[in-house]
Amino acid sequence: MVNPDRVAFTLFGKDVYWYGIIIAVGIVLAIFLASKESKRKKLPADTIVDLALIAIPCGVIGARLYYVLCELDHYIDNPISMLYIWEGGLAIYGAIIAGVIAAIVYSIVKKQSFLRIADCVVPGLVLAQGLGRWGNFFNQEAFGLPVGENLAWFPLAVRIDGYHTFNGAECLEPYHLATFFYESMWCILIFILIWSLRKKFKHDGDAVLTYALLYSFERAIVEGLRGDSLYLGGTDIRISQLLSAIVFLAVLSFFIIRAIKEKKAGYLMWPKIAAEAAVEVEADEAFEADETLDAQESDISSEISEENK
Repeated sequence: MVNPDRVAFTLFGKDVYWYGIIIAVGIVLAIFLASKESKRKKLPADTIVDLALIAIPCGVIGARLYYVLCELDHYIDNPISMLYIWEGGLAIYGAIIAGVIAAIVYSIVKKQSFLRIADCVVPGLVLAQGLGRWGNFFNQEAFGLPVGENLAWFPLAVRIDGYHTFNGAECLEPYHLATFFYESMWCILIFILIWSLRKKFKHDGDAVLTYALLYSFERAIVEGLRGDSLYLGGTDIRISQLLSAIVFLAVLSFFIIRAIKEKKAGYLMWPKIAAEAAVEVEADEAFEADETLDAQESDISSEISEENK
């Protein structure tokens, strides 16, 4: 398999890279799908566009900050290099964390449900992740363990041209597990699942929690195969792998506990879909209004009876 050039084309003397094109396409698709969902969920117009203008820059900053904090020794002698994002060094978990914080703040300011907004964003987000991993292919990065020539066939493996390292040491093996491809396909499968089930979810937040469960499961496995992981201090613990395992266990526990409680109670528990919750509130208000009216009628009847006496 011949690896393609990183440069897609040159415009006005400047190289335009495939990685940037793929990321841009992913962002556009994510905004389009999220906007489509926001209309279905009857969120205010321009909610997704306004959020994107805030969350995307925050995501880039978060991705870079996460990476720099994990590799602080590398940047401490030359702090200005922390800003050199064109040299690489972005972490997806940093982008997700910063994006979530931005979305929470936005939802509070706009007095909108964070979970409803998140459910709108998640399908496009995971699709963009799946597409974005192909940028790693063009950049020849995010590859896995070295393999022999007997396993050197795509999509199991990918060839890395020229000098490269694995876990910080020079690697002479040209073929490596195509971990970028594994994650890309898994993310696309998550997108297909969530998009097909989005109208059947019974709680606000089910889409985003399903994404967190499935993505963390995959990342906890695939991260152990990669040679560019960020490690916790001087240990052999991979930060993304540890975080993925924690997220997976936390979300799985939440789903199990909620399902058990709902089965015993016989009704849906937190967080209910907003529309259903609104119906219940209206029903409660109507019931209270009826009770108030009955009480008033009873008082009037009592007064009439007293007068007749």
